[in-house]
Amino acid sequence: MKFKVPDMSCGHCVASITRAVKAIDPAAEVTADVAGKTVTVASAVSAAAVAKALNDAGYPSTAA
Repeated sequence: MKFKVPDMSCGHCVASITRAVKAIDPAAEVTADVAGKTVTVASAVSAAAVAKALNDAGYPSTAA
């Protein structure tokens, strides 16, 4: 699943996003493209749950 994260701008953002996703699924694989402002997540949890985790971490997102 892929998300557009307009507020992601640096490595700190990527670390925060990765932590938020791994908090709900420790086995998740998170790949971020800071320049493209997208995050790709491979996880067993739903896209809605990942989107909520991103939002709760301060990074509102939309499906990309």
